[in-house]
Amino acid sequence: MTNPENTIAFYSATDIRDALNFPMLIEALRVGFTEHLTIPPRLHVNYDNYEDGNQNTLLLMPAIKCGDIDGVKIVNVASANSKRNLPSIQGIYYVLDAISGIPKALMDANELTNWRTAASSALAATFLAPVAARSLLMVGTGALAPYIIKAHLAVRPLKELMVYGRTTEKARIIAQQHEDQFEKVTVVKNLGEAVPKADIVSVATSSTTPLIKGVWLRPGQHIDLIGSFKPNMREADDDVMIQSRIYVDHIEMAPKESGDLAIPLSKNVISLGDIQGDLFQLCQNKVKGRISDDEITVFKSVGHALEDLVAAQLILKNSNESNTNKSKN
Repeated sequence: MTNPENTIAFYSATDIRDALNFPMLIEALRVGFTEHLTIPPRLHVNYDNYEDGNQNTLLLMPAIKCGDIDGVKIVNVASANSKRNLPSIQGIYYVLDAISGIPKALMDANELTNWRTAASSALAATFLAPVAARSLLMVGTGALAPYIIKAHLAVRPLKELMVYGRTTEKARIIAQQHEDQFEKVTVVKNLGEAVPKADIVSVATSSTTPLIKGVWLRPGQHIDLIGSFKPNMREADDDVMIQSRIYVDHIEMAPKESGDLAIPLSKNVISLGDIQGDLFQLCQNKVKGRISDDEITVFKSVGHALEDLVAAQLILKNSNESNTNKSKN
């Protein structure tokens, strides 16, 4: 963290990693989803990226905790950045005092997003995944994958990790990074063979065609869908949704923003009534999570500004405490 006199403190990716751990962040999010925060609609703008022949997405995500802090995340999602060896998410998180409006901090939005996204999926898993889940299949090898793996490890007694990616070498790198955390780690090349073996299937890709097929599922699994944040993006087919009890992070946003929901809804394959609830309702005990060992559950996240603000507040708190302890020593 840098904070010369008369400048705004900047929290780098390293500062954020030093300030957070998943058990702490998951619990903070659990509490955050029970509190009253003002969350204005986020601005979601798709625009043509002529160089890459596709579209980028500009997101502005504000959140307000009255009497405390405000925050807004400004990010650009450039899915073609993988060919540049750059993260697809680029941006900044801006924190202000909610009373005076004085700027308090800037934070690396990539790192913040990775932590809060993974922690939110793990929070959902505490309600939806089998309590004794032992195997995790990670589909996708982007920057988010290691965070997802560590977050799920924080909430379930996982012993086996399987990794699948379009590029086998990238999958191998992710697998090697986690060899000391699991009893068994493998790189898989056939999703149809790997999916039935996993208690939890976590998917974080930019796919526009379904990767996970309902015909592969077995009773008792939990499917964690993270990557689809546009109406044309899908990670699971209709059959997955038909077989599953569906939950989302935010019941107003997710059905509109993710093709995993918007497409089967538009075809009347599922209805809004098939969505059992969201993280607000789960954390406030207004809906039940997993109710049997045999059911299949799906959690579909599109990201929520509350998650960013809760994570940012925890970073500020832990960093301030750390600095106080250092000054005492």
